[in-house]
Amino acid sequence: MNAVLPYLLLLVAAAGPLATQAAPSGKVRASLARLFGKDIVVDSLRIDSTEVLRIRRADSLLGFAEVRNVIGKDQPITFLVAIDPEARLRDVDVLVYREPYGGEVAYDSWRRQFRGKSAADPLLVGRDIRGISGATISVHAVTEGVRRTLADLARWRRDGLLR
Repeated sequence: MNAVLPYLLLLVAAAGPLATQAAPSGKVRASLARLFGKDIVVDSLRIDSTEVLRIRRADSLLGFAEVRNVIGKDQPITFLVAIDPEARLRDVDVLVYREPYGGEVAYDSWRRQFRGKSAADPLLVGRDIRGISGATISVHAVTEGVRRTLADLARWRRDGLLR
């Protein structure tokens, strides 16, 4: 895989210590390979102040991904959101979970409920996203982060900024 930045700058809504929290590039590479396959080419696009990864294989566009942070109870949760070319969510991958409790948000059994969703889906905890006992704050934080990231990616795709 080419051109995955050694240290992805994570752009977040909040300023301060969150802005310096980055996912190790190896985790990002592994996540993209799991989602899109091994023979991919990745380059980055800057939209506003956000770094978006474009994923291709040969001449085919496979999708886009973005790494962001949200605050759990006290610590940042670093996650990747990947969409297909039609702006449907391929997957969410929790890259770094720093809290002592609530790490179940990284489990595939919880994350899979996001797959196939679009920005038109409400993504509300307790309605179409299951809560996790003991991980309430993390569930809400990750769900809100995914909702915002998906909305941004879909809007940029619709506006022709992601191609």
